[in-house]
Amino acid sequence: MEQPASLAVLFSDPSLLVVNKPAGLSTLPDGYNPTLPHVKSLLERGFGRLWIVHRLDKETSGVLLLARSAEAHRSLNTQFEQHRVIKRYHALVSGNPAWQEKSVELPLRPNGDRRHRTVVDLQAGKPALTHLAVLERFDRHCLLEAVPETGRTHQIRAHLASLGLSIVGDRLYGGRLPQLEFDIYWKSGGMGLHARSLEITHPSTGEKLKFEAPYPPGWDETLMSLRGG
Repeated sequence: MEQPASLAVLFSDPSLLVVNKPAGLSTLPDGYNPTLPHVKSLLERGFGRLWIVHRLDKETSGVLLLARSAEAHRSLNTQFEQHRVIKRYHALVSGNPAWQEKSVELPLRPNGDRRHRTVVDLQAGKPALTHLAVLERFDRHCLLEAVPETGRTHQIRAHLASLGLSIVGDRLYGGRLPQLEFDIYWKSGGMGLHARSLEITHPSTGEKLKFEAPYPPGWDETLMSLRGG
């Protein structure tokens, strides 16, 4: 079946559709401009009716899972609710923490401001847990792996911000680089947060599956620049 060129299909069968979502494309209709293209509408042109199982932020790229039947949707929803799905993100971060691994367990809530940010709130926030690990260190940046156990809006971005770290290109949570540094290092037009892999149990066969999405254009070039290559 035909799909938009920007939405590379990683896996497809009668139950599942897995794509590599580019940065800049919403998963569902934009609440402020519903006429903008989004993943669900673009893919349904070629694959028929689809069910959204989880979401990625508009500026986040990477593995996105959709169900192709109501039965598969129910099974996958249960896996997410029971925290049996493993999601791994790679984040290119401004800053170089002293720790190698860290778990952040801070409750989060929507801020309610016009920028629609998520903030830490120890009293009124909902439980949120993110496991972090440094994959590679550079001079003033590092590449992190983030594994969220909960699925709060902007969870990884808000938890990193609580540590004084910001994702490159994330203007909402303070990731704006000086222009010269941005031009030199950041070769991708999106944000430095990529859903690298997703692990689930197939809703029909019970098989354990792992889907991986290659980096978007510009990421490898950026990492080479940071390594001094």
